[in-house]
Amino acid sequence: MSEPLLHDCQDRSIGRWIERRTRVRRVFGLKFDVKVEQRVSKVMVRAFLLQRGMATVVASGVELLRQQKVALRTVMKRNLRNFPLELRQEEDIAIQNHVLSADWFKQSNSLCAYLSCASLREVDTNQIVASVLQKSDPEMAKELYVPRVLDREANMAMLHVSSTADLTTNSMGIVEPDFTDSDGKPRKSVLEATEPVDLLLLPGLIFDRSGRRCGRGGGYYDVFLQKYLQLVKDKNWKQPLLVAIAYSVQVVEDPVPVGETDIPVDALVLSSGVLPISPFAQKHMNISQI
Repeated sequence: MSEPLLHDCQDRSIGRWIERRTRVRRVFGLKFDVKVEQRVSKVMVRAFLLQRGMATVVASGVELLRQQKVALRTVMKRNLRNFPLELRQEEDIAIQNHVLSADWFKQSNSLCAYLSCASLREVDTNQIVASVLQKSDPEMAKELYVPRVLDREANMAMLHVSSTADLTTNSMGIVEPDFTDSDGKPRKSVLEATEPVDLLLLPGLIFDRSGRRCGRGGGYYDVFLQKYLQLVKDKNWKQPLLVAIAYSVQVVEDPVPVGETDIPVDALVLSSGVLPISPFAQKHMNISQI
């Protein structure tokens, strides 16, 4: 139902309510005070109009935010298409080296990390994933959970993998884990884990230096982060470090428009270095801002 039609129905509902009250009072001979009834009806109308006005403001605010994000995504996708391949590859190497050499990364025992997609021009994570899954260096080996999209309703699982052999490429060229392991058993989801992860390496399309993040519009990471952070709170686990990695062109000077469900990151890793943003990141990363 369209908004004007809905409002018209609600207006008529108020009118019918007043008519019914008047008719009932007359039939049963109840005392009918016109002034009282008028005051009651005015209060109801005011309450309805206030509610409708607030709903309209909220709706218009949501629509404005959506339009701002769409426009910003369009510009950023164009910037990434125009970002030279050679520079992208240089930043890929520099960013991954910053992550792999960081104490906060080495000291982590488990993490969630995205699997990069070249066609989306995401920062490469192949070196990070390979380092985590190798067994020869105990300092680098970690428990790893990677994403698997479940549906088109923004539901995504983070599934445990122990080898690069656990990863496959789907028909859209996206690398993801199988739902079952080599023994045919369901992979463990991070939402079912008995211990928390220390770190989440997150993708995104646009960031600012205050940690605001804008994704590609699917909402998968927003939904997952809400679920996982609620689990952390319910279990009274330690807070994970939320770290996004991005190309230099993906960081904007103006504030990124965000809504109530958009969760900021604690830190950014760029080719120029690590940018700790939140007090939590500044404390645990123990480095100065770049």
